Amino acid sequence: MSAYTFTVLDVTAEPYAVAPQLTARLRITTTGPRVHAIALRSQVRIDPQRRRYTGAEENSLRGLFGERARWGDTLKSFLWMQANTTVQGFTGDTETDLALPCTYDLEVIGSRYLHALDAGDVPLNLLFSGTIFTRGESGFEVEQVPWACEARWSLPVSVWRDMIDSYFPNTGFLRIDADLLKELAAFRARHDLISWDETVQRLLEGRS
Repeated sequence: MSAYTFTVLDVTAEPYAVAPQLTARLRITTTGPRVHAIALRSQVRIDPQRRRYTGAEENSLRGLFGERARWGDTLKSFLWMQANTTVQGFTGDTETDLALPCTYDLEVIGSRYLHALDAGDVPLNLLFSGTIFTRGESGFEVEQVPWACEARWSLPVSVWRDMIDSYFPNTGFLRIDADLLKELAAFRARHDLISWDETVQRLLEGRS
């Protein structure tokens, strides 16, 4: 089996996507024969144990990892997303883009984690797999991406926040039960409230 090396060159926010998306720029290097194509898959994991946290961040992360005293057991790597792409043919090395679609759904653990961070970097680990098609002496040959292929990257929190703010400026999203949403809508109509912000604010103030 040929040797392959994957390197993350950069991760940037995609400014013209329909929905929030980061784009990872990858370099792939091989010492083997010419590659016809790669059907590439990647697990993008967040390694929360690889960074430090402020007191405010620790409080915001209680819902995910529990009290600070338990973090030695609970602060573990977790899957953020899975991404796929097709790499065009090359000899020796090439660069390619890997689209990383993002969500601001706070029920998703990755979004909750990122939302809790004020600054610094998000430690990412990309684990690669997939199928490699090469040109051999007898025609096309197929092999798997070696299981040990991975690459780390430190994503600035500011990159994620700026991307989310560009799609959802000064807003956030909460997913609630459908029956509860009907009750909120009835409360809003009953009190002639103009917006959902005004509706929630009225409830927080304890007025009926």
